[in-house]
Amino acid sequence: MNPIQKITGKRWFGLAETSRKTRIIAGGTAALALCAFGATAVAPISPDPADLPVKSISQDLQLPNLSDQIAALQQDEQQFIREERVRPGDSLASVFTRLGIEDQQAQAFVRSDKTARAILSLKTGKRVQAETDENGMLLTLRATVPVNGNEFKTITVSRKGEKFVSDVAPAQLERRVEMRSREISTSLYAATDANTDGAQIPDTVVNQIIEMFSTNIDFRGDLKRGDRFNVVYETFWMDGEMVKTGRVLAGEFINRGVAYQSVWYEDPVTKQGGYYSLDGKSLKKAFLKSPVAFNRISSGFSMRVHPVFGTWKQHKGVDMAAPMGTPIRASGDGTVDFVGVSNGYGNMVVLKHWSNYSTAYGHMSRFAANLRKGQKVAQGDVIGYVGTTGWATGPHLHYEFRIGGQATDPMKLKNLQQQPLTTGELNRFRTAAADMSHRFSLLTPAGGAMAAR
Repeated sequence: MNPIQKITGKRWFGLAETSRKTRIIAGGTAALALCAFGATAVAPISPDPADLPVKSISQDLQLPNLSDQIAALQQDEQQFIREERVRPGDSLASVFTRLGIEDQQAQAFVRSDKTARAILSLKTGKRVQAETDENGMLLTLRATVPVNGNEFKTITVSRKGEKFVSDVAPAQLERRVEMRSREISTSLYAATDANTDGAQIPDTVVNQIIEMFSTNIDFRGDLKRGDRFNVVYETFWMDGEMVKTGRVLAGEFINRGVAYQSVWYEDPVTKQGGYYSLDGKSLKKAFLKSPVAFNRISSGFSMRVHPVFGTWKQHKGVDMAAPMGTPIRASGDGTVDFVGVSNGYGNMVVLKHWSNYSTAYGHMSRFAANLRKGQKVAQGDVIGYVGTTGWATGPHLHYEFRIGGQATDPMKLKNLQQQPLTTGELNRFRTAAADMSHRFSLLTPAGGAMAAR
């Protein structure tokens, strides 16, 4: 076979193969079409809803007896609750009228009862709530009134049969936690008075800020334009109105590029607390420089001639001359180890502090009310009053500082830190500190992070 014949034969073979494939594909297509037609033929056809039979059912329903319902309602005692705010020039009668109270006996009780009479002192804008029956007879009257400055109590007048009784209880105030940030331009108080974020910072909060950072910052001379601070503090609200501020929970003061932080921590068991740096170190000194506001030191820690016996001997304390009755305060947190009369010391109190520290206070005129051995006291608590009991020639406090039972000159002690937190307390503190540190970061402008101290 020549080349031409080979090529011709190959081409014929290719045509034969193509025709075969075409027949197979065509047959498969026909089979699929037949299956589809068969499936269509056996599938059921849904009936038209319009062709379905309709069945009507009718039933007589008994309507409720409206007369019986009205009679039942009339037998029940109706009660109405109203609330009003005191308006300028209001009297008890005008407030009662707006509250829907038509009860002369109730008015007379409020005017005469010692507890209920406090309702008459409500200022403009304060709320009064009353519950009456359908005839205007008073069932309950309730109002919250201020007492002792920033404290509040709720007075309730209730009907008991034919008489009224009054009751008083601490008011339930709403506690809020607020965060503020300010920059110093002229002075600290000018910054806090600024209404830059919709609210001023109360002076009571400013005073706490000064107290918190006064050991590191001289607020009279160290402040510089551009210094700033962040503060987190409590406020207490009643009827949508802030009635008082609470404790500063945390503060951060950036002074001349250095940031000082302070976080409040309170022991959940003893309920005693203090301010700590973010690493858990107490910012409060362990002991006050002086437990009493004195005029002068009448006798120091040294050898001297005893003012009563005229003998030369060691004076193991510091005498602080002060007027009779001046309050004497605990110089540090501790427990009362002794309270009573002790020879030349006269009326005396001894406090045991942490570690091996103790302090003694002599010549008191009297002790603080209910002071007893074993009682816990906090730094600054009043424990007695200046007097001349014992071997004293004039009113003063004899103050001793003891380490391991040995008297030490308290005027030479410096930078004694407060008792450190235990491991458990430190873990709880770190949780609180992390939350406050996060709040500081939210208040600090971008790029405003400072070196902390």
